Amino acid sequence: MTVPSSSNPLRVVVAEDSPTARRLLVEILRADPGLEVVGEARDGLEAVELVHRLRPQLVTMDIQMPHMDGLEATRRIMTEVPTPVVVVSTLVERDIQTSMSALRAGALAVLQKLVGPESPDFERESRHLRDTLRAMSAVKVVRHWPQRASVLPPRPAVAPGPRSRPAVVAIATSTGGPAALHRIFSELPADFPLPILVVQHIALGFAEGMARWLDSVTPLKVKVAEDGEPLKPGTVYVAADDRHLGVTTDGRAQVSNAAPVGGFRPSGTFLFRATARAYGAASVALILTGMGQDGLDGLRELRQGGGRVLAQDEATSVVFGMPGVVIAAGLADAVLPLDAISAHLKELAAPPG
Repeated sequence: MTVPSSSNPLRVVVAEDSPTARRLLVEILRADPGLEVVGEARDGLEAVELVHRLRPQLVTMDIQMPHMDGLEATRRIMTEVPTPVVVVSTLVERDIQTSMSALRAGALAVLQKLVGPESPDFERESRHLRDTLRAMSAVKVVRHWPQRASVLPPRPAVAPGPRSRPAVVAIATSTGGPAALHRIFSELPADFPLPILVVQHIALGFAEGMARWLDSVTPLKVKVAEDGEPLKPGTVYVAADDRHLGVTTDGRAQVSNAAPVGGFRPSGTFLFRATARAYGAASVALILTGMGQDGLDGLRELRQGGGRVLAQDEATSVVFGMPGVVIAAGLADAVLPLDAISAHLKELAAPPG
């Protein structure tokens, strides 16, 4: 992988219809010698044309634009000339919902628009934006999810011993997660008999909107978890912004502002450890596409307690970091393509006989 530097900068196209917002974003990027803005688009049509002509390494995409919005532009780019796309959106509900659809269409991440230098957090947020763009530019994007002619059987990492009937599903994911969650939840029935807990690494301000989006497009009930609420079957509990998600021994959601784990809050490791301690061998954990290794330490504890660990395979992961380290550590009971995960969960949750 080539690391962008001042002599070999990361080439970026900025798509934003507001001249003021576009100028601010361009100046933020130009403050870093490792980033080069090679094109500026005022609408989605221009964005698609510039990506074809300039072949940048990354695109920042506004959502609400004339002639063609950011969702349709993302779809066109991912179909015609696959390029990493990072959505830069407001926290207006309509924009959040469209941003989630853009993630499903192939965008890699969504970030909140910066308000300007008058904000006390401007420098920190600017660094975070630039760091995110550099990280996303290294992702090898594809035109669409790889499809399998047939579902591959799970590949056990170790010979499993006797297992308790599952009582809960805990999921952790990062880059590529919203689209993967959409696929899995769309294929689970509304009466799925287990509660599901989800940690998704996503920019501040977007957790609630992602939960509402998933709730509106999948059969399951999806909501942001509230501290102390009892877990119910067929319900997905999403970690709140900047809060860990866990579960208590009496089956209630735990929302915590404890220190970040491995730099993350919410953290997959926090979720898996809490699940292991509350449910033991009745736990099912699923690690999906994402950068880094969040969740690995928690899954060791869950596996030692007799819980099941499922991991998404490399072929269908946008980024194989999180599932890859779990598989390499020998913790996965099954390694599954994305299109086989929901069926495997239904099989695990089915009553005996």
